[in-house]
Amino acid sequence: MSTVDLHYRRLGPTGAAPIVVLHGLFGTSDSWGSVGKELAEPSDPGTSAFDVYLVDLRDHGRSPHTQATSYPIMAADVHALVVSLGLTDVTLVGHSMGGKVAMVFAQQWPQLVKRSLVVDISPREHENNHAHIIDAILSTDLSPGRTRKEVEAHIASRVKEPGVVQFLMKNLYWRTEDQLAWRVNAELLQRDLQAILAAIGSGTVRVPTLFIRGGQSDYILREDLPAIKEQFPNSRVETIAYAGHWVHAQAPDEVVALIRAGA
Repeated sequence: MSTVDLHYRRLGPTGAAPIVVLHGLFGTSDSWGSVGKELAEPSDPGTSAFDVYLVDLRDHGRSPHTQATSYPIMAADVHALVVSLGLTDVTLVGHSMGGKVAMVFAQQWPQLVKRSLVVDISPREHENNHAHIIDAILSTDLSPGRTRKEVEAHIASRVKEPGVVQFLMKNLYWRTEDQLAWRVNAELLQRDLQAILAAIGSGTVRVPTLFIRGGQSDYILREDLPAIKEQFPNSRVETIAYAGHWVHAQAPDEVVALIRAGA
């Protein structure tokens, strides 16, 4: 399996316990910037700092655009990065799509993982709630001279959730002085979306795993819990009642505390 060199941001002191963070679909390493900074540079001076790696998965952020994606492929990219950095006893944190990457990584290379934290995603197949977002991105006019304001107006006409619009706009950057471009590889995601919605493989994961569930989200349902416990026998589930799917953005202090608790 051919891997790509992933872009990442490193925060915190060398030699501290390593935490590798994997964002969700349409996200980037910046999506976890605030949480990563608090883990690496604690506001409480009496709290231990971690060596934090905020990763851009393939076809997202500043990592390469590719011709194929799946959870085994993305996990292999992360494995290549972890090995190249010489990391062991890693605390692996993943949100949504990144959570499934973390699960597959722990299936394949449990010897490298101290603990996994999976944020608001279950191992099962999920419904396609993203087609309109990909259509909005692909239908955007990015000809020279177009402004961020014009692009935002177009996205908002297709995507009705203001928070999602702002989230997507973080993917927009100036490729040249007068031309915008998307960091996310929407063409590939449209083609391979079923691979991203798919369940992970059936292998048992014995790595200690914490599932962090948003109480206002339907990505981990109550009926998912028995299957999670069967596939992840050394796991538990924590629910943050008021949070939706973007748990780390809506409840950052709680997420930081849960990561610290076992890292």
